[in-house]
Order: sequence, then C-alpha cells, then structure tokens
Amino acid sequence: MNAGVISSRYAKALLKYTQETGNGERVFTQVRDLLRRHADMASVELEPELRNLVALLIRKGRLEEVKFIFRDYVRMYCDSTGTVLAHLTSVVPSPDLERKVTALLEEKTGRRIILEADTDPGLIGGFTLLVGDYMLDASVRHQIDAIRRQFIIQNNRIV
Repeated sequence: MNAGVISSRYAKALLKYTQETGNGERVFTQVRDLLRRHADMASVELEPELRNLVALLIRKGRLEEVKFIFRDYVRMYCDSTGTVLAHLTSVVPSPDLERKVTALLEEKTGRRIILEADTDPGLIGGFTLLVGDYMLDASVRHQIDAIRRQFIIQNNRIV
C-alpha cells in the first residue's frame, strides 16, 4: 500500500481521536516540537494519544511511518482549525520582526498564524519567510546571488 495513503489514514484517525479527547492543541504542539527538534520519542513524555498511536504503529510494524504521519497530522490539524504555519529565518533573533510579520499575516489571511523562527547567519542580512508554498526571500545573500547572475548574463553577451 502507498506510504502516503497509510500516513494520511493514521493522521486522520489521530486528528479525530484528539478532537474527541479535547487535547488537539497539546498533541499538535508536541508533534510539531518532535518534528522540529528531531527529538527521540523515547526521551520525551508523550501525550496519551501519541503513546497509543506509537503502540499501535509498533504492533502493526509501521513505526517507520511515524514522521510522515506526524507531518500529515500537522497539516490536517491546521486545515481543521483555520491555522497557518509560517517559518521565518533571519540572521539574528528578532522578536520585533516576528511580531510584525505575525500581525501582518494574520491581517492579510484572516487566520491564526503560528510562526516558527530560526536563525541563519549565512543570510548575511534580511530574512526569508515561508508560508505554505509561498516563499519570500528578502535576504542579502539572495540579492548578491541575483547580482552575480546578472553579471554572468551580461558578460556572456559581450563574447
């Protein structure tokens, strides 16, 4: 059976289970943290719903699918609650930028925004913002690369 279908079915069942127990937000937060930090599940005290899921996956021999199931669960949870995940990467931590970006996105989308922030000194300056399939690259590194490409194109025309 297709791995995408399998992970989707387990994620859908987990979503329904967490909605019934009323722990959707806590499970969602823990799943996101596990995915983001690449944490070892054995070292974390899992929510009861996740413990039950992991036990079921072990019994069914599908534990290797857990990462895909968690990704599908996050997507389904966001769809069901009207939440949008966004990822902001800047050179240094900037709580002010995070607040402004979150407020702007909430105003433009009319939905709740969960902003994950990272740092990457390789950007040199500016930031990148990923919202769904849309990426805004306002980094200095991107601008330098664009100038470099222009110079290459201009020099090729001369020859």
